[in-house]
Amino acid sequence: MKKLLVIVATLALGWAMAETTSYEDAVADRLKPAGNVCVQGEPCETAATVAAAVSSGPKSGDEVYSTACAACHASGALNAPIFGDAAAWEPRVAKGVDTLYDHAINGFNTMPAKGGNASLSDEEVQAAVDHMVAAVQ
Repeated sequence: MKKLLVIVATLALGWAMAETTSYEDAVADRLKPAGNVCVQGEPCETAATVAAAVSSGPKSGDEVYSTACAACHASGALNAPIFGDAAAWEPRVAKGVDTLYDHAINGFNTMPAKGGNASLSDEEVQAAVDHMVAAVQ
């Protein structure tokens, strides 16, 4: 009987230790970082992070419009002139393209600077303005 009790106790202890290890592994897995940071000039850990760090060049006006401007200019949110609405754009275009560039880059009234995407270059924002103005001319 004692041998059976020792075997059961040993199995129970082994099972408990195995559960503790798998629980700790599960916690460690949940706490590990979601991604990696690559610093230019230092090796990255994965090819995906290298690909994400490499720029594909400046975005076209259509790409910038689609990713930053369309949120308001497609629906008229915050009184934004709707893309392609010549009547809404006419008084703005009359102020000149330099004024439009300035407002798009630095913000104006309720429009945030660079459409809320600070990572855009001034040239990319200007390309988006050109794209929207071309739709009404």
